This record gives sequence, C-alpha cells and structure tokens, in this order.
Amino acid sequence: MPTRRALCLSLSALALSACGGSPRRGTPPPATQQPEITQTPTALPAPPVIRSDFGDSDPVDFKGRKPARYAVHGIDAARFQDAGDWHTARSAGVNFAFIKATEGGDLLDPMFHAHWRAATQAGVPVGAYHFFYFCTSAEVQARWFIKNVRKSPGMLPPVLDMEWNPLSPTCTLRPDGAVVRREVRIFLTAIEAHYGQRPIIYTTPAFYEDTGIGRIRAAEFWLRSTAATPAETYPGQSWRFWQYSSTGLVPGFTKEVDLNLFNGSPADWAAWLAARRVTRGSSASP
Repeated sequence: MPTRRALCLSLSALALSACGGSPRRGTPPPATQQPEITQTPTALPAPPVIRSDFGDSDPVDFKGRKPARYAVHGIDAARFQDAGDWHTARSAGVNFAFIKATEGGDLLDPMFHAHWRAATQAGVPVGAYHFFYFCTSAEVQARWFIKNVRKSPGMLPPVLDMEWNPLSPTCTLRPDGAVVRREVRIFLTAIEAHYGQRPIIYTTPAFYEDTGIGRIRAAEFWLRSTAATPAETYPGQSWRFWQYSSTGLVPGFTKEVDLNLFNGSPADWAAWLAARRVTRGSSASP
C-alpha cells in the first residue's frame, strides 16, 4: 500500500491497490450538511462468510499464524484496479472491501463510485477510506470526505489511511509524531460525529514507528505487514484487519489487488458487523 501511493501520479504505480494521486493544494468548499432520514436503525444480517480462493503472484511464507488460518478475507480497491466483476470476486471469497474515496482536501478517486456500486450490488460489505495529506488541515480533509461519501446504512466504518508519501510532487512534509497524532484525533472526531462510527486507522510499519500513532486510544487498527505477521512487525499492538499482500490474484479482477483479513472467526465477524456498521443514512446522493 505505501510504496505504490507514493509513486502514483508522478511515477509508475508501485502502489497499493488503493493508492491515489498526489493531491493539488487548495481548500474545498465546506461540505453541505446532509439531511437525515428519519428511521429506526435496524441491524443488518451478516452476509455468509465465503472461504477465500485467492492467489498471489509473490507469496510469502509467514512464520507464526499464517493468513490461511483466518476465515474472513477481503480486499481494498482504488483507481488502479479495473472495474472488475464483483459478483465473481464475492463468490471467490471477498467478504469485505475498503474502497478509496478521497485524498487530501480536493481529490476524489475516479473509481470510487463505480467500485462502491458494483461491490454493494454483489453483496460485499463496503467501507470508504481517506488518504491523509500533510499539507492540508485535518478539518478540511474531514469535510472533503463527508462531502463525497454518503452516509449509508450498513456501510463499514470509515478508514483513515496514515502513511508517508515521500515522492509526492506537491507535499513532502513529515510532521513529528505529536502533530500527526493531534491531526488524527481531529479527523477521527469529525468523522465519528457525522457517521456515528469511529474510523479505523490504517498504517504502515515505518509510519507507525516514526509517529507513535499506536498511542491513539479507542482506535481499531488495520495494519500493513507483507513480510511478517503483525505480531512480529507491531509487537504488542492490537489490530482488527491485516493487509498481508499487495500482489493478490482475485477472480474477477485482471490486475493484482491488496489482500486483507479480519482478526476473528465468522461469529466474531458477524458480531463486529452488528456493532460497527453505520446504522443511519443520508438522503443525499453520493
């Protein structure tokens, strides 16, 4: 995930299947408040867990508990994936998908809506993620995400993607850990207030070590670790999702995709969905 994003717009794509371009500077207009649908929230049933049938063009022989020993697998996607056949992907064991929505304060991933609609129609639980940009305030970025990602009943909690992007042609800032953690908290608070669910934090080994982002309390983490297990890469850190490959081969997609898994059993997955899905929607279109 990290190296691909870093090379996205200005260099060849080595990125995560969810990488995005380097954003332009500028402040977007404030998000328009979206009226709420007056309805009683209802818990959606968890879709059945399908055993994954994924390949990998560059597999790793993990020590410890290997990805195959986990039951619930999924992918993340952005503009670097083709439109794909999401029905085939679902049948092959895509039990969830995180889709890139926004980056910085003015970039919307051009494949976001297409991926979101197709995955939803195929019965895949979906969530949206935002790639953080260090030259725009957290407040502006939160408004941009809210402006572009409609609050939909049943969607997975939003994700904040925190990683370095050293080859960005427009922003090479690397704030210290205290500044990063403050900005993260501002973003999480704004997004939670709107969607009713606290975002998941995605991060990478280098960013985790440099910034101390693991100190943020009351956060669920989605950790990238493609050469070793999370226990080896992030000792002592709890986690909910593990991104274990960026070279996955998933039926329904012609290009490599990132492979991810949920830390728990099918029953744990159903319980997590019941607790963490967004329950109220917005009447505005995405």
